[in-house]
Amino acid sequence: MTIWVSWSSGKDCAWSLHRLRQEDRNAEALFTTLNSQADRVAMHGVRRELLHAQAASLRLPLHCIDLPWPCSDEDYQRIMAGFLNNARLSGVTEMAFGDLFLEDIRNYREKNLAGTGIAPVFPLWGSDTKLLAREMLAAGMRARLATVDLARLDVSFAGQPYDEDLLHDLPASVDVCGENGEFHTFVTDGPMFSSPINVETGSILQRDGFAYADLLQIGAPG
Repeated sequence: MTIWVSWSSGKDCAWSLHRLRQEDRNAEALFTTLNSQADRVAMHGVRRELLHAQAASLRLPLHCIDLPWPCSDEDYQRIMAGFLNNARLSGVTEMAFGDLFLEDIRNYREKNLAGTGIAPVFPLWGSDTKLLAREMLAAGMRARLATVDLARLDVSFAGQPYDEDLLHDLPASVDVCGENGEFHTFVTDGPMFSSPINVETGSILQRDGFAYADLLQIGAPG
């Protein structure tokens, strides 16, 4: 069985990879979709070079899927169909996703993989998010909030460390893992990494109801 992990740069996909490794189901690669115009992860707004830094620390190859912007559903389906076909030809039999409890998202992934010969895997599915958040932190996972939904969180949360203080400060209406899209994270360290990725928060951009923290790698080459 060959597993690739859907990689957004955030904590849930990182913890999915960790869970797979704990079960001796070692993933062989990561894959990520990017906004080709911005050269960043869609929604997370994370720079491409940070993805490569994560992949290097995880010691896994990274497959980047560049999507046009704007991207129509027709273009998305065509590009993803080509990617999935190539993945299957490469021997991929399973793809793992970090989804926790949103049935519509899970159904969407299952529908997209139906008939491809690749089975979806959800290592964290059904987890109690409050327990999961603390399990991650207790194991040494470190992350920063890369994006926040301004309808649900103040702009001051953008770029903040994902830690016990932040969990305490989150409004009761916000899921502590951000599963409803309240925020997205960038993982900098954890048991899945061979070495930490040091970042600092640059400018904060507010656009279309979201705040994006421009995370910059400290000591990056060039």
